[in-house]
Amino acid sequence: MSTLKPLLAILLTAILTQNFVLAKFLGICPFLGVSKKTKTATGMSLAVIFVMVLSTAVTFPINNLLVKHNLEYLQTIVFILVIAALVQLVEIVLKKYMPPLYNSLGIYLPLITTNCAVLGVVLLNIDNGYGFAQSMINSLGAGIGFLVAMVMFSGVRERMESSDIPESLKGLPITLVAAALVSMSFLGFAGLVENIFA
Repeated sequence: MSTLKPLLAILLTAILTQNFVLAKFLGICPFLGVSKKTKTATGMSLAVIFVMVLSTAVTFPINNLLVKHNLEYLQTIVFILVIAALVQLVEIVLKKYMPPLYNSLGIYLPLITTNCAVLGVVLLNIDNGYGFAQSMINSLGAGIGFLVAMVMFSGVRERMESSDIPESLKGLPITLVAAALVSMSFLGFAGLVENIFA
């Protein structure tokens, strides 16, 4: 169990206390753009989880090669190329096997390439000095945290559809207020992981 504790701490931290969307503010574009319906938010989040985990698995050995040959300055460019290729793969699979989801995600699906949460998790794994297993767990946790944030926020937005909102707050203003409230709700998890594994 003692070897699993650090991995479990990384997973819970990425999901709850260091949530990429609500604590680090990475991936805000799809968070605001695709969260109107729970179904599309879930589909987008599953695609992001897949890309995050796979990009970590692919970029980890590539980063070792870059470090070995003193080419660390190419990290960002190489990682973006890897992420773009993986997003193309996801796009092809969704278009072929899940056309309704592909159509509902629209422009936001290719935007996973420029989703800073995906690039952020890969770079933060390196900055934190994580090994391969730790990087994979952190990426999975970041993806699950993205899913939790998206589904929660989509639920809030679906409830707002039937609410009587003042004219001056309709549209983007009430969306940003709701996003702030959802973000604040995650402050309740502060210190949770440290206290569990203390």
